[in-house]
Amino acid sequence: MADRLPSQENLLLEYVHRLEKKRRGRKVVHIHLSALRPFNRRDQHLRAAAGNFDGMIEDMLGQLFSLKNGDLFFVYRADQHPQVETILQKMRFMFSDDPLIEEEGKPGRTFASWFDAETEYDDLLQLVQGLIDAEQKRQTEVRSRMDARQRLKDKQKRGEPLTPEVLARVEEALTRADLSNLVRRQFICRIDNKLVPEQLFSELFISISDLRETILPGVNLTSNRWLFNHLTETLDRRVLSMLGKTDSLTISGDISFNINVKTLLSDQFQVFDDNITAGRRGAMIIELQKEDIFADLSSYLFAREFVQEKGYRVCLDGINHQTMRIIDRERLGADMIKLVWHSDLVDGGDQYAEHIRGMIKRGGPDRVVMCRCDNRESVDFGRSVGIRLYQGRYIETLIAEDGRRRELLRLKRRIERSEEGSDEGDLEDF
Repeated sequence: MADRLPSQENLLLEYVHRLEKKRRGRKVVHIHLSALRPFNRRDQHLRAAAGNFDGMIEDMLGQLFSLKNGDLFFVYRADQHPQVETILQKMRFMFSDDPLIEEEGKPGRTFASWFDAETEYDDLLQLVQGLIDAEQKRQTEVRSRMDARQRLKDKQKRGEPLTPEVLARVEEALTRADLSNLVRRQFICRIDNKLVPEQLFSELFISISDLRETILPGVNLTSNRWLFNHLTETLDRRVLSMLGKTDSLTISGDISFNINVKTLLSDQFQVFDDNITAGRRGAMIIELQKEDIFADLSSYLFAREFVQEKGYRVCLDGINHQTMRIIDRERLGADMIKLVWHSDLVDGGDQYAEHIRGMIKRGGPDRVVMCRCDNRESVDFGRSVGIRLYQGRYIETLIAEDGRRRELLRLKRRIERSEEGSDEGDLEDF
């Protein structure tokens, strides 16, 4: 089993065993970075923290071990203790906004633990062995969960079809289940020339794959289109219930959510509408699938007029390169449309591009969202035809990269401010 452990853990254990014969004049510091909040435990933070020891390592004054959980172990000569203490002070400053630093000294709130290898060797060995055992257990559990998840996915692909009887069981389970942890959020952003995203609103939706895994594993919920549509009506009611309760779901900013036309005309939507303020209505965008709209066009027109008079906005969802030329947003009275990204939009030549440019020219750039963007090409094409709003996995990547840039800039400015106010110049660039 030991060969499965991360190499740094193995190397640390081997080093501590060798240290038993030359422990005299050696000290060890264990830096508990795993106890920091997640926003301070990103890869760039851990690398910056470890980088503070580079000089001592190059001068062969110590040995550093970076564990899988983020913790650091630094073994060094006792006469270098003042230098190590200085490094620890720098690191405390790096994470000064973390509760671990603010609460240091309280029971269970320790940023660093110190060991004298000569007098506390047994304690050190026991600690390292305990960390190794914990990591080994975690690795085993992760592999087990991954294997179980893959087996479940394989079973679901060929799983039990959705029948009326199975649907009844699913809907019964939905009445009791807490679905708040299945709600996902994906942002719709305006993208500038430098690919920096500006978050405008977010779509809330329930992950069907997670729902299937949680409620009724082994059932292919999408195998029957008509029964699945009936299931979505039940999900609509649960989403409305959660949106109507501020303590069930933390929501900030403008949001959109998918819903059926039939649900818009139901008593459940009326109850939902009665319980929210006029201001919140204006911050909500109701997304409707094209198949649902054309299944009963008169019902759609009535529902659309009803919700728009209340202050909601309406978005036509699921428009693709094949249907965009026969579905007219203006004639359907919708406020926005979502155009599904597909490489055929580029490969299809000028006809698609010219049609989209015409849509933008008539309605404006903020009425069309390019969704399901999974690569840079989707944004490049969208910008070439005048689209400004985007959604998808690639956009989520841009949001994460922008967050990392902002975090590093914040850290740099904090260090610079401290250097300007430092008389002794203790804080150096790391």
